[in-house]
Amino acid sequence: MPSFAASLLPQGLLKYRQKHANIKVEVHDVLADTVVELVRSGQIEIGISFAPENNQDLNFQTLFNDRFIAVVPSKSPLRDIVDLTWPQLLDYDFITLQRPSSVRSMIEEALFKENIELQVTFDAHQLATIGRMVAEGLGVAVVPALCERQMKEQGAICLPISAPIIARNVGIITRSRAPLSIAAEAMVDTLIETFADKSHQETEE
Repeated sequence: MPSFAASLLPQGLLKYRQKHANIKVEVHDVLADTVVELVRSGQIEIGISFAPENNQDLNFQTLFNDRFIAVVPSKSPLRDIVDLTWPQLLDYDFITLQRPSSVRSMIEEALFKENIELQVTFDAHQLATIGRMVAEGLGVAVVPALCERQMKEQGAICLPISAPIIARNVGIITRSRAPLSIAAEAMVDTLIETFADKSHQETEE
């Protein structure tokens, strides 16, 4: 998925390339739900995404847990709040991904359970667009913590947010009844070695 592809994946690919210089790698940086469907259909061997809800025909191996974070403009009065909550954030115009998006679905489901009304002012197809919109002062957003570096590079401020906390496991998806090629098995090993049981913050540092 793009949040992983644009942040952590290059580090894993570099390690893979150092060990297997002659293997060509094709990366499809697509929405999380599309990753699942590409693996399920056999178009790709390995997917990296959030844990799929319907995984009867898929294997999922967790790499790490990704907690969502708030993204606010650099001059926002929210930037100095230590324990930011959703009701505080939603006093401002909210920006999120367009449907269908697993990120948006997770946000809507979590807020619905807490009886918190979500009113969306802007939505976009790409997280990079959302980051830039926030940085320009158009509103606030909540994104996977995988996007933290990207959001900061756009000029936005990233903050922890709770009440409710939204988090989801990120891991490797493969078809349960389809053996992997030797090259794909090596890629899985590299991804586990590089990212398993490590937070994205530790990896970035």
